[in-house]
Amino acid sequence: MDQLLSIKSNVPPRAISLTDNAVMKVAELIADEGDTELALRVAVRPGGCSGFSYDMYFDGTIEDGDVVEEFTDGVKVYVDSQSYEHVKGSTLDYKDGLMGAGFAIENPNVTRSCGCGNSFS
Repeated sequence: MDQLLSIKSNVPPRAISLTDNAVMKVAELIADEGDTELALRVAVRPGGCSGFSYDMYFDGTIEDGDVVEEFTDGVKVYVDSQSYEHVKGSTLDYKDGLMGAGFAIENPNVTRSCGCGNSFS
């Protein structure tokens, strides 16, 4: 009789992954700021037509409970513990094309998003 094995890892999922394009763009933006101690903070805030929206900005301070993810080129991302529950397993990408440039988050935890794409639940 075949048995299915369930293997659970004690390692928590990464708060957020960055594509190579996102790492390069974040590194470029931090260099433009002139402060190599800065990290990208990714947070989830109440608001928007679907309940939550993303907030991204540069921050030089690690707060208690922050999850710190480190990438190549010295790029770091800070995620607070409440936002972690909403973004864990997400991927941040940077796209630059004819339709515009910007960051986009692919979040497996989203059950619904609004038509404008700026908020989720």
